Formats: sequence, structure tokens, C-alpha cells
Amino acid sequence: MGGQGFTYAEVGATRNADVPPGYAWLRVRVEVGSGPEVMRNAADALMEFWMHRALPAKVNASASRAAPGVAVEVSLGVGPLRLRAPCRVVWAEEDERRAGWAYGTLPGHPSSGEEAFVVHMDDEGDVWLTVTAFSRPATRLARAAGPLGRLFQRAYARRCGAVLRRLARA
Repeated sequence: MGGQGFTYAEVGATRNADVPPGYAWLRVRVEVGSGPEVMRNAADALMEFWMHRALPAKVNASASRAAPGVAVEVSLGVGPLRLRAPCRVVWAEEDERRAGWAYGTLPGHPSSGEEAFVVHMDDEGDVWLTVTAFSRPATRLARAAGPLGRLFQRAYARRCGAVLRRLARA
């Protein structure tokens, strides 16, 4: 998929939780609940972008469900302070015990890299969200943010878990 306008070469590396060298990395795991119903609800909320919309973030996607090639723009803030993050889904998977996808950054995104969101049910029936990302600043503003950018990304991942927990139990 490299060559489809991505701003980094290691397209798809999050699928196996690979973290290429030269990037800051993030891995956050949050318990969502337990049982098959929670798993189904969490998978739907994740695959249909409801988790992101409930953060709240504005999400424009070229399809209603995550699938390779789907264009996604996530934006936060209002008016001239709105931060836009154009991405494209690089991989997606879904079965009874695991569902997830990753998007890669496109030109105009403040960072360069990939972020994956995977919900899975373990052998005890507990359901977890794992967010894995690798990135580096792509704009002057992102470089100026320094460690604050990584703190924001970690807080965003934890917030995703809290939101998914609420959505999965509804």
C-alpha cells in the first residue's frame, strides 16, 4: 500500500504490533468489559467509527465501516483552531474474538506514522482495547509540541478505552 500517498514507508507495521525504528511509539491497553455481547458491541462501535465520534471528534469517512482503503479524517477543535488529521485505513480484521483496524497518515496530518485500534476477547472472556501507534512530528507545530504531543496521544488512547467501555455496555 505504500505509494498511495502515505507520509511514511512502514505501511501496515501495526498489524503485528511492529514498531519500526526512528519513531516514538505508544501502546495502551484498557479493559472494556466482559462477555460476547460486550465484544460484539465494542467491535461494532470500533469498526463503524462510533468510538471516535463519541470522544468527541469529528470523523469524516468514505465508508460506514473500517476497511482497507477507506479515507478517514479525524478533527478536533473548532473553527480556525480545528486540528485536521487526514488518514487512510491500511488494514482491518474482524471475527468473533478480535476486531480492529489501523490508519496511516496522509499529507496534511500533523504527524507521520500509523495508529491501530484492536478490541479482543481473551480466554477468560474479558474484552480489551489495545491502541498501538508509531509516529514522529510532520509539521513545525507538532515538533514544537515535543513531549506534550506524546502525552496528548496517550491521553487520547486512554479516552478511547473509556468511551468504548461505555458504548460496549449500552
